[in-house]
Amino acid sequence: MGKFKDKYYSAPPAFNFEDVMLLPGLAKTEPKNIDITSRFSKGIKLKVPLISSPMDSVTESSMAVAIAREGGIGVIHRNCSLEEELAMVKSVKRAESFIIRDVVTIGKTAKVSEADELMQKHGISGLPVVDSGKLIGIITGRDVRSNEPGSTVEEAMTKDVISASEGITEAEAISLLKQHRIEKLPVVDSKGNLKGLITYKDVTLRDTYKNALRDEEGRLRVAAAVSPFDLERAKVLAKHADALIVDVAHFHNNAVIEATKKIIVATGAEVIIGNLGTINGVRESIDRLGDGVAGLRMGIGSGSICITSDVTKAGSPTLFAVSQAADALDEIGMKIPIIADGGIRTAGDVALAFAFGASAAMLGYGFAGCDESPAPKISLDGKYYKIHRGMGSAAAKAKRAAVDRYADSGGKNVDEGIEILVPYRGSVSEVVNWYVAGIRAAMGYAGVSNIPEMADAKVAQHHEKPKDVIKKL
Repeated sequence: MGKFKDKYYSAPPAFNFEDVMLLPGLAKTEPKNIDITSRFSKGIKLKVPLISSPMDSVTESSMAVAIAREGGIGVIHRNCSLEEELAMVKSVKRAESFIIRDVVTIGKTAKVSEADELMQKHGISGLPVVDSGKLIGIITGRDVRSNEPGSTVEEAMTKDVISASEGITEAEAISLLKQHRIEKLPVVDSKGNLKGLITYKDVTLRDTYKNALRDEEGRLRVAAAVSPFDLERAKVLAKHADALIVDVAHFHNNAVIEATKKIIVATGAEVIIGNLGTINGVRESIDRLGDGVAGLRMGIGSGSICITSDVTKAGSPTLFAVSQAADALDEIGMKIPIIADGGIRTAGDVALAFAFGASAAMLGYGFAGCDESPAPKISLDGKYYKIHRGMGSAAAKAKRAAVDRYADSGGKNVDEGIEILVPYRGSVSEVVNWYVAGIRAAMGYAGVSNIPEMADAKVAQHHEKPKDVIKKL
């Protein structure tokens, strides 16, 4: 057999979700008791193994807050300015926490109208007033409404402020808030310098979302997407986000790997790399980046709005890519999380990804139809939809900020994504609950009790055909 003919016959089957089925195993645990905790990166544990994709029609601050409250994590997209992405990350970190560290403040000489503008801009109802860093008062929405816009903040503010010292417990804070019937409790050091802010709303939200994914300070976790070629942006975002995802369509690239090495060294952040599709890509990336890799994002060209494989005839289906990564890590003797990314529609797809070595699943289409996605809800023929677009689509690339995800300075200019309408699905909470129930059911059929055990789940080749159904009742 000739060299080129043999290339076809020796090629590995690039299988995906429609080609495989989980085989039932002996069920030892009821689905409701199956443990679905996993990992997003080396240092970040997930309570729910779901991640919202860094796409500008999927993940901005509202989506990231919503999914973190459910136990997953959102990755803020980078198809915007640094200032916009940073503001979104900060918004998530500030959404609810025991002590807000990045406090929005105002000076005593500012006008009441300026205080009003700041409150409107940040969606807050009050501002600590500081003078050279020291807390001297607080101005609330009520103070703004009862004073002239041209008055100074010092004239309008409440001067006798109830405050707390560093080290206050959650129970003590709640007691003070209730005792004095206040909504905001500034935290100061021994010299009276403002160090943080506790709000009644945030404390009560912690009780509402008991499964939320939080950092050591009680703030919601969030990740940020970065270009490998924008080191300064990565440095800034690393100071606020819990992890960085180096966001390119084809990570297995000399320039990308070298640029990522600089990000890892300069930031010291949890850095997840991708997208990757082959065992060699994983081997070489880890060989050159070492322990600096905190996780892998696997899959090229399989997304519902990605047409890379159609346009270029190059790609790596998600399930195949995940298996390549798992085999590479086994070979290297390294344990880091693998994220399955692309074309995941059902809970069964997520479970299959676990069976081939994934730790978590990244969803674009699955979350694009939610209330919390950035796109507006559209009514069409009596049904509701939301716009969803690939980051390689003409519309997404028109914004230019993330054009280097698919194109480089060499002038590659071909669309690798499309824009579609996806059915409206309701809230993130509803969608996550649907996925979680389905994932647990699938794992129950496979006879496992947790995600690591899925590595031993049995599968069968299965080339799915459309079901012969005339009408679903």
